[in-house]
Amino acid sequence: KYTRFTVFYYWINAWDQEVSIYNKKEQVDIPPGEENKTAIKSYSHRTKPLESTSSTGTYYCKVQWDGIQIKGKGVFVLVRGTGYAQTSYGREILITFTTLLAALSITATALLVWKRK
Repeated sequence: KYTRFTVFYYWINAWDQEVSIYNKKEQVDIPPGEENKTAIKSYSHRTKPLESTSSTGTYYCKVQWDGIQIKGKGVFVLVRGTGYAQTSYGREILITFTTLLAALSITATALLVWKRK
């Protein structure tokens, strides 16, 4: 009963639509005496290079047989354009802001001391 099944690979795009990537019908032969044991079959599916940032989404695998369907947890894939360079200006902004405040503080102190004389 469970020896015939279909494996599906698909992804959910930004518009929450299911987009099929690949599916394959399978039949696993079970040797005599092994009928009530768990069988494990590994699958490897290599996807083609993702073409654009619109390929960002969650990718899933599911198996379906006799009206039963089991779906994996999915893997989120973020696709960035070519030439993307991750920028982090946090440290530079902090140093610049601290330097500016220090300069203003020194200037204000100097002006206060100069006005008192």
